[in-house]
Amino acid sequence: MKSVPVVSLSLLTLLSACGSSGVSEPSLPVLGEAKGATITSCTDLNTRFSFANTTVASADTIAAGTLTLGGKAIAEHCLVKGSMYKRTGSDAGTYAIGFEMRLPKDWNGRYFYQANGGLDGSVSTAQGALGGGPVTGALAQGFATISSDAGHTGAQTTAFGFEPQARLDYGYQAVAKLTSMAKELIKTAYGKLPDRSYIGGCSNGGRHTMVAASRYPEQYDGYLAGAPGYNLPKAAVANMWGAQQFAKIYTAGTTTVNDGATIPDLATGFTPAERAMVGRKILDKCDALDGVADGLVQDTNACQKAFSVATDVPTCSGARDGTCLTAAQKTVVADTFAGAKTTAGAAIYNNFWFDSGIAGSGWAVWKFGAPFTRDTGAVGTIFSTPPANIANTLTVSIDALAAGIFATNATYTESSISFMTPPNPTYLGTLKLRGAKMMVYHGVADPIFSAADTQGWYDGLNANNGGDASNHARFFRVPGMNHCSGGPTVDQFDMLTPLVNWVEKGIAPDSVIATARGAGNTGGVNAEVPADWSATRTRPLCPYPKVAKYSGTGDKESAANFSCQ
Repeated sequence: MKSVPVVSLSLLTLLSACGSSGVSEPSLPVLGEAKGATITSCTDLNTRFSFANTTVASADTIAAGTLTLGGKAIAEHCLVKGSMYKRTGSDAGTYAIGFEMRLPKDWNGRYFYQANGGLDGSVSTAQGALGGGPVTGALAQGFATISSDAGHTGAQTTAFGFEPQARLDYGYQAVAKLTSMAKELIKTAYGKLPDRSYIGGCSNGGRHTMVAASRYPEQYDGYLAGAPGYNLPKAAVANMWGAQQFAKIYTAGTTTVNDGATIPDLATGFTPAERAMVGRKILDKCDALDGVADGLVQDTNACQKAFSVATDVPTCSGARDGTCLTAAQKTVVADTFAGAKTTAGAAIYNNFWFDSGIAGSGWAVWKFGAPFTRDTGAVGTIFSTPPANIANTLTVSIDALAAGIFATNATYTESSISFMTPPNPTYLGTLKLRGAKMMVYHGVADPIFSAADTQGWYDGLNANNGGDASNHARFFRVPGMNHCSGGPTVDQFDMLTPLVNWVEKGIAPDSVIATARGAGNTGGVNAEVPADWSATRTRPLCPYPKVAKYSGTGDKESAANFSCQ
């Protein structure tokens, strides 16, 4: 699979130089609007459609209202299920890239690749829904939408990491194989190829999207990446390192997780009451930096300079009671936010930002549970070369794991840093010059994939585009939000519609309106919306480096009284 062509990089460099010297950069093309069509027939697609290395198992008409999203019925569509590249793996297991594709009866002319999260392994319902409380999605908007398991099943869990080709399919190859097939299936169903193609997802789905932007810039017109774990192997090792730090301060005891396993209860070292207290101290220092004290820290960069665990959090003089942290706790919290390091002091991953979302329940799940339930298996068997089961998260050598994600051998010829991360992520010359667009969003309080890492990526992209990449890519920070959703935040928003408008009409997204999911929300209630907020509070999400600022007058619950500055 190819990376960005040298000629594109050269042209991008030339354009960047022009921008930095004051010469106007040529305007980028607007790709034009997609034109819809009606499906010709559905239930015979399992016999009418033929594509190399592909088996269509079924094609069925799904009546309107069978699926709903955000309390609204999904229109009639055709559901096609199948698989690609069925094979026997080197471990004697059976592998294939399973998929489902949902084809609206009344199609809008667009295709959406739903990039799924976690370790994949299952074919999620292909609705193309994004955001903490989805009230709209690609299928509901009339897109033909595909979902896949990325080449392995949940029954194979992390064991697929021992199978070399399964690693590569999960990392990037399944997207390429499915994309060409899906477009031909659309042609068979509607009599024409999609006019416009989009890919999007959150977490690992955001990683898939960023990888596609680098590896397959010709295949998609719009890329929508949420909380992109584009350095996922590094982040997973860093999270295990973090568990070893929190183990220094946890008091004792175990807890049982969803799969029935018993793990050390690291949350006893930094309790919900203590995290809530730290969240309040962050608000005390940072909340009003945007012009109003409203429980959201909009000026993230300024907050990192203003807040200090050492000086702004009380040090316990006696027993821990939720109003203070011990000196040992302060050290661990400060160290984990500063970022994981090897014993020699080399950075493994990026730092994390202080934000009031530290009080979110999702923050604790990722910091205290995931190192045992997710990261140990992923790092040991999927991201390390050679793969091996890790016996103990709290005693394994982090230095060895940090080296293993870069390693290769005769069997595993690509390191996880190669097959999991986007090549040349800050050079998107091909994507840019053909008129494609990219939107990225990230919760400021994300505990597993650092929003600071994503901002660093965007800073690099700016640097390679004369200081401003906003004509083809924009990055939106979501204050208070944990990983993809949740926390004291406004996490319900539609970024797909503005992406389409940008790609097809040339209307750049200067802000995206986000809503709190308080009581009565049809997309699902967020129990962590503070009681003193309106249940339907709205805020503009601003393209970095802009920050949402209060106008000084008007209802502070309404986005209408804030502007991106």
